[in-house]
Amino acid sequence: MRMIRSLWQKYHGRFIVSLILLICFGLAREPQLSAAERSELAKSFQFTPSTLPTLSGYPQSTIRTVNPSLTHISAWISSVGAAIAINDLDADGLSNDICYVDPRIDQVIVTPVPQADLRYVPFALNPSPHPYNPTTMSPMGCLPGDFNEDGVLDLLVYYWGRTPLLFFQQPTDGSLTAERFVVQELISQSERWYTSAGLLADFDGDGHQDLILGNYFPDGAQILDENSSKAESMQASMSRAFNGGNKHFLRWTARPDQPFGGQFMPVEQVLERELNHGWTFALGAADLNGDLLPELYIANDFGPDRLLLNQSTPGTLKFLLLEGQAGFNIPSSKRVGHDSFKGMGVEFSDLNSDAIPDIFVSNITTDYGLHESNFAFLSTGDQTSFTQGLAPYRDHSEALGLARSGWGWDIRVADFNNDTSLEIVQATGFVKGTVNNWPELQELATGNDALLADPASWPSFQAGDDIAGHQINPFFVRDATGRYHNLAAELNLDAPHVTRGIATADVDGDGRLDFALANQWESSWFYHNTSPINTKALGLRLRLPLDVHQPLAVLSGYQSDPTPSLAAIGANATITLPDGRTLVAQVDGGNGHSGKRSYDLHFGLGDLKGDSQINVEITWRTRAGAIVKTRQLLKPGNYTILLGSTN
Repeated sequence: MRMIRSLWQKYHGRFIVSLILLICFGLAREPQLSAAERSELAKSFQFTPSTLPTLSGYPQSTIRTVNPSLTHISAWISSVGAAIAINDLDADGLSNDICYVDPRIDQVIVTPVPQADLRYVPFALNPSPHPYNPTTMSPMGCLPGDFNEDGVLDLLVYYWGRTPLLFFQQPTDGSLTAERFVVQELISQSERWYTSAGLLADFDGDGHQDLILGNYFPDGAQILDENSSKAESMQASMSRAFNGGNKHFLRWTARPDQPFGGQFMPVEQVLERELNHGWTFALGAADLNGDLLPELYIANDFGPDRLLLNQSTPGTLKFLLLEGQAGFNIPSSKRVGHDSFKGMGVEFSDLNSDAIPDIFVSNITTDYGLHESNFAFLSTGDQTSFTQGLAPYRDHSEALGLARSGWGWDIRVADFNNDTSLEIVQATGFVKGTVNNWPELQELATGNDALLADPASWPSFQAGDDIAGHQINPFFVRDATGRYHNLAAELNLDAPHVTRGIATADVDGDGRLDFALANQWESSWFYHNTSPINTKALGLRLRLPLDVHQPLAVLSGYQSDPTPSLAAIGANATITLPDGRTLVAQVDGGNGHSGKRSYDLHFGLGDLKGDSQINVEITWRTRAGAIVKTRQLLKPGNYTILLGSTN
């Protein structure tokens, strides 16, 4: 007994410390599902993959030529460009057309979704006769929109190395071809922009869509010019970098002298310098406070992200910076607007079922690598805090199982099995090669911020180097406790990709959402949803008729141009299920990094009787800027709703 007492006195301190560490380790471990539980959770999902077609006759590459001062980090500079959008380009009533950027040939390709009988031959958009030098310019994204408000969907392509080009589609019969798109400069002056994200939203509430473009490198840089004698700079800091490109706002302005009665006009000095010059990779716009003016989220790779309250009025753009509230148990870097760096993608969806959009932000979260956190900013419901400059959002990513994933990019939140619970698909991966360069990157990221702007202080990142090049795109599914689990392996979605953009749409109108991935320097993929589900869904195609006297009409099915109309970007739909639960969604004008979902809204309804009716409330702005609301009782299925006059 004396010996036991002596040993206890000698080692009890170590024992207590070890016990505390063991308890902390147990608390820190993420809850894990058994194999049987994972299989059960995965059984209602199934996707059939196919590669997207590419085009022959173009020179191929796996890395870009760059400014001589950046040659030793050419793989880093060449790590973006893959992009994808799904929409209804040929007006056949289905969002079954894809516009995507294939970096291997640096072409913007329009193609029908992969199917047995192609409706038209895939083709590349032709920027000629406008200046385009493939050795100093590269396409970065494709944004569908009716930019001239004629009822026909057009395409905006944005680039590194030049200003964006508008490809106006001519309203003619026949299959889609490159000749149907007439190209025009977005702005009159020739400038070098490095645009990595763009979206449409009616920021000033005048009833017309405005445009914002987020630039990465500083405007005027010569990043891709291998013959340049100008030495370029990188970010001035990891977390406080304010030397990036501009955020360019272009407001739709009535111009009777223009063929279409309006034009996108640049608006200067909308944001102050620190808000304007982060290194932007993603943009998101959504109405967060119910006034039908979209708030703006700017996701910056370097420099903190920004959430801006929209205080605009018709003809005038005005935004107020919002920041998350501090608290003893809230890490500073997990407050809205105080993250350190690596804002790579952003998405809005109601994750906590309070009928208010939440904000999901995709970051770099690789284990033993650069590791911040993905953010699941859930609404607190305190709508009064907006006007005080406070963002009523708190991060719950850890509790939801969403904090860690990999080197994240685009993110999409949607209901892929129609059970009313939302799934999450995330794009991951950076540079694929054979030489592990993580140690060099870690040294760079933890080094002296003052050295970062000088490319000479950077280690080599060139062809053949690998940084997060073999990661798996997560497919997160929610369990009965509300926690998410990555089931990519169970769903055969675990092939390693280097993905940038994700687009979603119900391409065949069967009530099941499909998705597509834009991959960097490798094939891009389409995933047809063939899930064996018996649950119901509601699909809404919300349109604004060009004729202001057109009465409101609810048409069964997705209609192919029943009357000339525009997508009602920014319109809000709230549905009430028979058990009293509400689901919300807004028509998205291009949120995220380089993926653009279709304009159609999709709601999973769960197990409903065939004759059940759903209460649907739709709120929108007319083309004159007035706010209008309608309520409809709809059965499960797809509907085209012309948001015309309710008088």
